[in-house]
Amino acid sequence: MPKKYNYSSYSAMQIIKIGLLPRIIIAIILGVACGAFFPVWAVRCFVTFNSIFSHFLSFLIPLIIVGLVTPAIADIGKGAGRLLLITALIAYGDTVFSGYMSYFVSTGIFPSLIDPDKAAQAVATVEELQPYFTIEIPPLLDVMSALITAFVMGLGISFFESPSLKKCFDEFRDIIAKTIQVALIPILPVYIFSIFLNMSHTGQAWRIINVFIAIIGVIFVMHIFLLVLQYCIAGGISHRNPFKALYTMLPAYFTALGTSSSAATIPVTLAQTKKNCVSDGVAGFVIPLCATIHLSGSAMKITACAVALLIMQGGQISLSLFTGFILMLGIMMVAAPGVPGGAIMAALGVLQSVLGFNAEQQALMIALYITMDSFGTACNVTGDGAIALVVDRINNHRRNNE
Repeated sequence: MPKKYNYSSYSAMQIIKIGLLPRIIIAIILGVACGAFFPVWAVRCFVTFNSIFSHFLSFLIPLIIVGLVTPAIADIGKGAGRLLLITALIAYGDTVFSGYMSYFVSTGIFPSLIDPDKAAQAVATVEELQPYFTIEIPPLLDVMSALITAFVMGLGISFFESPSLKKCFDEFRDIIAKTIQVALIPILPVYIFSIFLNMSHTGQAWRIINVFIAIIGVIFVMHIFLLVLQYCIAGGISHRNPFKALYTMLPAYFTALGTSSSAATIPVTLAQTKKNCVSDGVAGFVIPLCATIHLSGSAMKITACAVALLIMQGGQISLSLFTGFILMLGIMMVAAPGVPGGAIMAALGVLQSVLGFNAEQQALMIALYITMDSFGTACNVTGDGAIALVVDRINNHRRNNE
């Protein structure tokens, strides 16, 4: 008998295989297009969905912080070795530096690209339509309480070396990561569609999109500059040609562009790092670790997008405010889960607690971030090779002095 195919199931599988970035782009396009002819009652249905999803997201944010930050602190501080501490400090320092660089460039350039009066009016109209009903889902903790809880528990587990409690929080982290992967990420395109449907219905979507395009161009240039700077510093420390080393890492850069995944790019990153004469032991340790804890490109994107949205609304963008934000963001990037969109989901708590972002601002941040997700991942992965050069030099120097 000839084999029968279930074409409906096959089509469904094809839809499921569409990546997150294409789905977000499709959601934005459909949202802008449908807003021109959808009746008010239909738009209000999606506004109602957004209201419920926003409350669900607010409930999850403190759990995300506790679930991700606690085991990350416990892992870094549990005495796994001097090399681990050095690598983690370099990754954190580089992430914080990229955040500051992004802040100064954004505050210097974005005011000339964004008209605060027009942009503020555009964003203000997002909430014009009201949901039919809403469901309150109070969070178990506020964001700051969740952060303090994560620090106390993570440091406590590290100090007392409690394997049972460590295992408990590791399993809780897996639950949170799975929740993000299964319950949040798949719904994001609908959430983004609803936001842009509402903005298009009010006639302000194109103004927002035009601002986003300008922001994306600036952030891409900053990514390139950051990579060149990273390799110039790493080349100076390791006494190697920085541009040759960066050229060697290009296969990892373009692989990350295609996969949007640091983890999936590890084999290529590892192979190219070894071609830069990094020892097998250091490369095998640093590259998988930095794929998880080094997200300088992501921190750059999030900082730039946050500055842009605050300028659009006439909000405060002072250095003192963003200093606290960037320092906390660096910790959240270390703890971010390795799933598509994981960095921005982990950063939502800091955006809310430090910068005061509401649900609509968070949705715009998610849309803008994921639109550039592959470029941020490529920047993160390529920068891992620079860190490996530095750590290898430090390790060789230590061995020579022993």
